[in-house]
Amino acid sequence: MKLRAALFDLDGTLADTLADIGGAMNHALAALGLPGHDLESYRRFVGEGVEMLAGRALPPDRQALSPALIERYSARYAETLVKRSVPYPGIPELLDALVGRGVALAVLSNKPDPATQAIMASLFGRWQFAVVAGRRPDVPRKPDPTGALAVAARLGVAPSDCAFIGDTAIDMRTAIAAGMVPVGVAWGFRPEELETAGALFVARAPEELLGIVAASFVP
Repeated sequence: MKLRAALFDLDGTLADTLADIGGAMNHALAALGLPGHDLESYRRFVGEGVEMLAGRALPPDRQALSPALIERYSARYAETLVKRSVPYPGIPELLDALVGRGVALAVLSNKPDPATQAIMASLFGRWQFAVVAGRRPDVPRKPDPTGALAVAARLGVAPSDCAFIGDTAIDMRTAIAAGMVPVGVAWGFRPEELETAGALFVARAPEELLGIVAASFVP
């Protein structure tokens, strides 16, 4: 195995964004007269795009409210993107080390592209990510490999030379479908999914992730 690039998921991998996502969705639910959820519930709700998030947050008999909920959620979330979101401990040091070794960095998220770009600029603006890509209407969401393959092409690396790093089964399935190396992180939203979803490695801490990538990095 040789690696030339690291493609990261955003939510639950680079940054703990759960409080801002859950807070915005609870605000939107309250605006529609519906009950909210605790943060642990949002760990199960996130990762597959805003449509799935809204569907899981709504009661089964209120699914018709999904468009209205998404509209309210999106407006609120745009106001509070990084109110409580922060990089996970050790991530800044990890990125410093990867940049220092010459590893190409990229991000692929199922979060809408404008929000992905804004969060990356706010929390990770001092590191050079060659590609930052969120959900766009013309690209299927993960685990479809289209977005990941497009990122690899923009990086100029073969998919097999790219580690796909994430915290859920969605990310591992994306990596496998794209022919990338599936690497899970245990500090994220759903670490219990990683091994059964095909993670080749599961890093327990950012310094362990650095060891995994550095051991196989080819300049």
